[in-house]
Amino acid sequence: MGRMRSVGGKIIKPLLVLVLLLIGVTNCSNHQDWRTASRESAGIAPSPQSTNEAVLQVYGASAWGWRGWFAIHTWIAAKRTGESEYTVYEVIGWRLRHGQSVVRIAKDLPDRYWFGERPHLLNEHRGAGVDRLIDAVDRAARDYPWPDSYTVFPGPNSNSFTAWIAKQVPELQLELPFSAIGSGYIN
Repeated sequence: MGRMRSVGGKIIKPLLVLVLLLIGVTNCSNHQDWRTASRESAGIAPSPQSTNEAVLQVYGASAWGWRGWFAIHTWIAAKRTGESEYTVYEVIGWRLRHGQSVVRIAKDLPDRYWFGERPHLLNEHRGAGVDRLIDAVDRAARDYPWPDSYTVFPGPNSNSFTAWIAKQVPELQLELPFSAIGSGYIN
């Protein structure tokens, strides 16, 4: 009987540690609730009111929650010459739950925190000739072949979208980092 308790203890303790570890991993985030996480501008993009030239930027930020340990979310922001607002191009998976396309093209803050995670500038083009690049990005975004599909891994996802645009518009000279999980889906 004493031996049975010993074997049970050897199984129960590691199992309990594993359960606690899994609970910690699935609940970890710098923010308790994605609904209250910052979505403010990070102050990276030039002000559209004081910048007349065309601006095209690609951003990446750590994914929300535990996924952020190894993956980023990417998006593209563009402002044509003389425009007073940026257009943001991105894929957001949870839009499917509301019967919407995962592709979101909207006037928005270009360098918005991704649910509490500070964005990083991955690529930038400014000035002469950039309006032509923006037109090509807009066409590629609207021609994205998976507007009604989203899978975290292997894709298609937000990084598949950005990689698709980069492939359609090679003049962007955009190479996404390894942490852009799903960017290889289009190959």
